[in-house]
Amino acid sequence: MTGTPGDFQGFEAQVAQLRSAGVIVMPSNYQASLLALKIMEKVTGTTTGALGSKPQGAAVQPKADAQASGAETAAQAASAGASDSASLNLVGPKRILSLFTQGLKFINLGLESFAKNLAACETPIVHMDWVPPAGGKPELIQVLDRLENRATVDIEKANAEAVERILSGKPIIKGIGTALETIPGMKPNLFLHAGPPVTWEKMCGPMRGAVIGGLLYEGLVKTEEEVLALAESGKIEFSPCQDHAAVGPMAGIVTPRMSVWIIEKETFGNQAYATLNEGLGKVLRYGAYSQEVLDRLRWMEQELAPILQRAIEHHGHVDMRSLIIKALQMGDEGHKRNRAGTSLIIRELAPRLVMLDEKKEALSRVLSFMHQNDHFFLNLTMPSAKSVLMPAEEVPGSTVITAQGRNGTEFVIQVAGLKGRWFTGHAGIVKGLYLPGFGSDDAAPDIGDSVITETSVIGGVAMAAAPAIVKFVGGTPEDALRFTREYKIPIRDFRGTPTVIDVRRVVEKGILPVINTGIAHKKNGIGMVGAGLVKPPVNCCQDALKALAKIYTT
Repeated sequence: MTGTPGDFQGFEAQVAQLRSAGVIVMPSNYQASLLALKIMEKVTGTTTGALGSKPQGAAVQPKADAQASGAETAAQAASAGASDSASLNLVGPKRILSLFTQGLKFINLGLESFAKNLAACETPIVHMDWVPPAGGKPELIQVLDRLENRATVDIEKANAEAVERILSGKPIIKGIGTALETIPGMKPNLFLHAGPPVTWEKMCGPMRGAVIGGLLYEGLVKTEEEVLALAESGKIEFSPCQDHAAVGPMAGIVTPRMSVWIIEKETFGNQAYATLNEGLGKVLRYGAYSQEVLDRLRWMEQELAPILQRAIEHHGHVDMRSLIIKALQMGDEGHKRNRAGTSLIIRELAPRLVMLDEKKEALSRVLSFMHQNDHFFLNLTMPSAKSVLMPAEEVPGSTVITAQGRNGTEFVIQVAGLKGRWFTGHAGIVKGLYLPGFGSDDAAPDIGDSVITETSVIGGVAMAAAPAIVKFVGGTPEDALRFTREYKIPIRDFRGTPTVIDVRRVVEKGILPVINTGIAHKKNGIGMVGAGLVKPPVNCCQDALKALAKIYTT
């Protein structure tokens, strides 16, 4: 170990961590080389000879506690590795010194900058993109090893089944219904919200604003003061959308009267639900509740939803998988850019809309609203993603992530092998671009169920399909390509996105999925102030991994 006590990594702490993991730590490269040669002599039974004159003052043996550890490890190596002596006979000083006369070839592990420096010197170098598993944390490495070697179920087989369930069948639009009559478990006094369970007292500003707007929209109160009294009374119940097979963007508030899309996954027959998208700016899901917001919601309930439902009845079921595939090949990524998808659904339904026995003015309002709202398609993509993932929730032992969500306070995930269990972490602050007059000090923490799109590996992880989105969420076109790694992406030579997210690999590799999302103002009643990028807190995945190991390993 080389360094000084002044190094910002903490020299003593690094040495202590290595020793606690069973590593022999030597005070110099010279002593480490000598010890390595001594171990090789023990293993091969061959004397390699002196490496050269010992520098004045240098000790051959390691210091104090490392000395005993080194001798013990050398003896263990000699005992365990005697059978490998034939392969090590050529190891020795002459062999090592020959490297300097025959030319050096390097393999670089870790920091790529070292490889670049050697390459600049025209030295043969191969860089390996390697980091210690699980960030080098012994506890997590042990958990990964247990799942690898001591699992009571075949995890790879379970994950293969989960993937098969996800890929089998396609999501289709069945129609539009009211939340009270359509969503399982919905009640007249129940409001659904995004993310994990949260009480009124702990709700963030945007969610409180959306609840206020929901109570006004339902006609349960007339003033904001009455809203606060009712919300605090306990007479209104709150429950996560995803506990009811629904998903809600941003605050995600779903009230009994609201109209919802009904998406069904063929093959399994499970359904998922989401409200109709209001557009951007001052809208309920961002916490706004002005008269303009309420009037729009009532128009959507009374005119938009009934007309779209009749158009779907004339059209028949709409294949959402086909539309999403096309949208990603036309410049969308399925979360923050939905212009192509919205155009496709308009093309799909317009011929049926114009044939309805409705006033021209009403049809014009419907088509104009869809045309002017590029995010209209998002509220179809979200329940489609949810419906696709739901069948994987019933696979014991699977480590596939099946749900993610945020409520403006906490970020949560669920994994297939632990159905119904939420693993939580703090919701982060989104880094992105802000509307004029707003900045990061105005931002609420990350919020919304729209991360279900990233869970089904579109959205942020498919940004290569939509490099233009960086003008909206921040970053560069190179970032958009880098974040994408199985919907086919033209710019990637039609290589697909991943199919699922495996919680084991997230912890092992330390690579968190990228989420692109909107930014709500931290105070209620204001609405959208920007958009950007965020990642989930890693402890969600770490906690889920530990829980899987506790249940599925010996």
